[in-house]
Amino acid sequence: MERSEMASHDFPAGKLPETSLEIRLPQRSDRLDQDAEHCSVLVNGSWQDIRFHDYARIYRIPGLYEQLFHDILDCQSPDVIGKVLKEELQRGGYEPDSLRVLDLGAGNGLVGEQLRRLGPAHLVAVDIIPEAREAALRDRPDVYDAYHVADMTALPPELDADLRAARFNTLCCVAALGFADIPPAAFSAAFNLISDRGWIAFNIRDRFLSDDDTSGFATFIRRLRDEGVLELLSSIRYQHRRNVNGEPLYYVALVGRKHADIPAEFLD
Repeated sequence: MERSEMASHDFPAGKLPETSLEIRLPQRSDRLDQDAEHCSVLVNGSWQDIRFHDYARIYRIPGLYEQLFHDILDCQSPDVIGKVLKEELQRGGYEPDSLRVLDLGAGNGLVGEQLRRLGPAHLVAVDIIPEAREAALRDRPDVYDAYHVADMTALPPELDADLRAARFNTLCCVAALGFADIPPAAFSAAFNLISDRGWIAFNIRDRFLSDDDTSGFATFIRRLRDEGVLELLSSIRYQHRRNVNGEPLYYVALVGRKHADIPAEFLD
């Protein structure tokens, strides 16, 4: 480990630590792919090496996610998705207070904060990681109306009934697709809970939409569009964040309207 970066961030008192964590990023010469990125964090006098995709460990340390991804690596996605969705709502003459939102892969609630600022009627989170819910309730207890820990492909009957009864008309999924965090089957299950003509807002790494994509998402999203399941209204490439070498990582923000459920054969 060579570089050490420290930063501060303003958060409501009592939710996140006032002091910065000491975080060390790998040497620039390591040239890590996004899926292999990691850092070292000084916690209670001991250095811990943590992979960026080990979200459970990151969420257990108050303030680490915010300081690492937003202060040091300058993550823009919650702001971008919130802005693009708001613009499409305004363009369509749609009042935000009629939104009933399912935030899929909600994490510790940073995206939920942006969605809450839109003024939705109902905002519910789902994540498969228990530590994500614990972090959201610890740091942002007033953001969600409910937060469920669940696998969308294997919902308990009672939760499945509750989610269907919520009458969602908006799905949001940010920085959770393409790295085996949320597979197409889980995204489809959430998509199919949204009412027809509902809003779909998500993002994905730009390379997962290229002709060389091996994750399956490029073909999947293209099929949704080409077969009229999803009407894409906005597609914006932007800098999601910097990588550990200080170089930009580009994602694509997509916002559209649902026209039909995703058929099971789309997942074959």
